[in-house]
Amino acid sequence: MSRNHCPNRTVIGILNQNGTFAEYMTLPLSNLHVVHESIPDEIAVFAEPLAAACRVVEQGLVQFRYSGGEECRGGDRVAILGDGKLGLCIAEILGREYLLAWQKQQQQQNGSGGGIAPHAPILFGKHEHKLDLVSDSGVQRRLVKECYTDEMTQEEVSPHHANQYDVVIDSTGNPNGLTLAMTLCRPMGRLVLKSTCAAGVKGFNSAPIVIDELNVVGSRCGPIDRALELLEGNSTEGVAENGVVVSAPLRMEKYITESFPLSRVRDALECAAKKSTMKVQLVMSD
Repeated sequence: MSRNHCPNRTVIGILNQNGTFAEYMTLPLSNLHVVHESIPDEIAVFAEPLAAACRVVEQGLVQFRYSGGEECRGGDRVAILGDGKLGLCIAEILGREYLLAWQKQQQQQNGSGGGIAPHAPILFGKHEHKLDLVSDSGVQRRLVKECYTDEMTQEEVSPHHANQYDVVIDSTGNPNGLTLAMTLCRPMGRLVLKSTCAAGVKGFNSAPIVIDELNVVGSRCGPIDRALELLEGNSTEGVAENGVVVSAPLRMEKYITESFPLSRVRDALECAAKKSTMKVQLVMSD
């Protein structure tokens, strides 16, 4: 797809293109998107990470499908690793996709509740306060230490989680997250990489990928227009169970830790460097 894989691509603030801290910057007209006036600026800036989360759906990497008959199954078992901004955005999107599949099943069963329900995706993270941010999204939330037989040493993955997931999405931003992701993924399952770690993993063992014949898929930037639809609240993903709405609207303001005027840019950078920080915003004066 030319949107993601131009051989001469540049990336704002990252690759051969000035970022927004520069005095001047240029941008192709095709990269400009109209933001509806109902979306505040502080919310519109979440379109990019939300679009990256939407890319997983756009690629068709997860199927929360339902099929009837004796061979029916609830669709893919999905594990999301990482409770940073990207991991949380992926949880927001896939949680709603799961609830939509649930709604479709209820419609097919005429509300009778028959059949096997889709499997809710599980978000694994290190911080309970971050996991709580997606409590209304449709995902299950677990501390990553629960994946191990010994929560203190975290050396051996528990049999309750090892090779149990059809799709594992690594959004930890940590090169060591890939090792856990490989262990959670079932043989011939799908391993989705959202982390772009430049650092390698010392002693990395690729044997599980070969032995278990894992399908490793990269996933990066996604559809900005779809993300803006979600932020505007005019998308058609309305989810209900027996007529009752079970997923809340996207409330991205909960991810903003603090906002600073441009005159306090140093304070903003210091705040952004703290581990507890989710999102820092610089407010430009008119």
